[in-house]
Amino acid sequence: MFRFANPYYLLLLIFVPFLFYYYNKIRAKKQAVIRYSSFDIFKNLGQQNRVIYRKILDLSRILVIILCIIALARPQMGTSSEEINTEGVDIILALDISGTMSSEDFKPKNRLSVAKEVIKKFIQGRKTDRQGLVVFSSQSFTQCPLTLDYNLIIKLVDKVELGMIKDGTAIGMGIATSINRLRDSNAKTKVIILLTDGRNNTGEIDPVTAANLAKTMGIKIYTIGVGKPEGAIFPVKNPFFGKNYVKVPIDLDEDILKQIADITGGLYFRADSENKLFEIYKQIDAMEKTIIKRKEYKRYNELFRYFLIPAFVILAAELILGYTIFLKIP
Repeated sequence: MFRFANPYYLLLLIFVPFLFYYYNKIRAKKQAVIRYSSFDIFKNLGQQNRVIYRKILDLSRILVIILCIIALARPQMGTSSEEINTEGVDIILALDISGTMSSEDFKPKNRLSVAKEVIKKFIQGRKTDRQGLVVFSSQSFTQCPLTLDYNLIIKLVDKVELGMIKDGTAIGMGIATSINRLRDSNAKTKVIILLTDGRNNTGEIDPVTAANLAKTMGIKIYTIGVGKPEGAIFPVKNPFFGKNYVKVPIDLDEDILKQIADITGGLYFRADSENKLFEIYKQIDAMEKTIIKRKEYKRYNELFRYFLIPAFVILAAELILGYTIFLKIP
C-alpha cells in the first residue's frame, strides 16, 4: 500500500512552472553586459557543448524543488494485516435415510434427493463454521465428522444412499450420534439440524432422552419433518412387473419433533415441498450466524529519504559544477 502522509504539500507542485518562468525572467534582466567593438569574431564559434549542458544544469534546480516537495508530502509504503476472531458455530446435519425417504411426493425427485441438494446449498452458504454429517435409519453412524473442508462434506453427502443401513427410523440414535460428534467441541454455539419423515420405531435411546442429554451439553436441535400431509407415492419393486407405485399415508411424529426442539431451545419446521425445505434451511442459517471480530493492523515505512537524498545530491552537484566546469564569466 502506497500513500502520502501529508498529501496537501503536493499542491505546491502547481506553482513550480510559474517559479521556473519567473526565475528565467529575473535571470535575463540581471545578465552582465560586456561592450565589444564588433561581434564578427564570434560568428563562426557556434554554441559550445558546455553552454548546452549548462542549460540542462539550470533545470536541475527545478528537479530539486520537485523532489523536496514530494519528500515534504511524506511518501510511505505500508503493509496491512488482519486478525480475525470467530465465535463459531459447530453444526451436525442429521439425515434420515430410512426407506420412506424414497417417497416421490417432491416430484420429480424423491425426498432424500431433494434433502441432499438443499443440505449441500446450506453447507456452501456457511463460511467459517465446522460442519459434520450423521445419517440414521435403524442405526446411525457418522458420515463426516466436524470439518471446515466443505468440498469433502459435499462429496460425502453425494455418497449417501438409501439402503446403507437396515431399514427403520432411530431418531434417538441419530441425535445420540450427533451429540457424540459435538461432545468435545469448544464452539460457543453447537447445533444439530435433524431431518426425518417418520417416527422413532427402533434404537436403544428414545428421542426425548437424547434431547435432554443434548440440553445438558448446551446443544440446540432444530427438527424438520418432511412429506406432504395427504401422503406420498411410494415405489415398490415387483419381481414380475418391475417398479410399481402405491400411495402410503405419512407417518410423521410431529409431537415428538416439536418436543425435541422445545427441550433444547430449537424450533420445529414442516416441509411439504422442495422450496419450503430450502426456505427452512435458509431461515436456520440466518438464525445461527457466526460472530466475526476483525482487527486490522497497518505499518508504514517512510520513503521521503529516497527523494530528499537525491535532491541534496543534485543540488550539491549543481553548485560544484556551476562554480567549476560550467562557470560563467562574467
